[in-house]
Amino acid sequence: MEMKTSEQYPSELRDAIRFHGHVCPGLVIGYRVAKVARLVLGVERSEDEELVAIVENDACSVDAIQSLLGCTIGKGNLIYRDYGKQVYTIISRDSGRAIRIALKSDAGRPPEIEVLFQKAQKNEVSTEEQEILNTFRQKRMEEFLQMEDADLFKIEGVELNMPEKARIFRSVRCHYCGEKVMEPRARIRDGEVACIPCSIEYSRGW
Repeated sequence: MEMKTSEQYPSELRDAIRFHGHVCPGLVIGYRVAKVARLVLGVERSEDEELVAIVENDACSVDAIQSLLGCTIGKGNLIYRDYGKQVYTIISRDSGRAIRIALKSDAGRPPEIEVLFQKAQKNEVSTEEQEILNTFRQKRMEEFLQMEDADLFKIEGVELNMPEKARIFRSVRCHYCGEKVMEPRARIRDGEVACIPCSIEYSRGW
């Protein structure tokens, strides 16, 4: 299969590729998620906090969501939940509407490709096996770009409490390292203010 160049992809996907650094199936998934969210919610890219994205993984797809939806950690409208799932909830503050977009389970890697993928993670694939992986990745990206929204994703409206807008807190100085820390993240160690790295974690397995 002939490999596409970046110029052959849609312009917004090209923007996401430049932001992310390369094209891959995960980035294409995030691109499709963002397009679905904008279509269903009737919104454009978020300049401030008009949109909020709750993502349940930290994979390549999230970079496309940052690029296309304008939801970022720095603006406070990207919320990361470490669930390891290809699930994305997009919220429009203006309308109060939210949709949950989940990648359907049959969009994953087939077993024989999964074996090669795991070998590639350990740099143990042959040149021929790497070519098989490259061909699969290209084919999968084409499929993700062409599939109907309902075939690729489970899409449903959801009701949830609107996340609080990002807040700016005052900083306090850590007694131990001398660096400033956001007040809500500060701890107390031996009666003194401590940042999290300088604090002492106490746990009995709870």
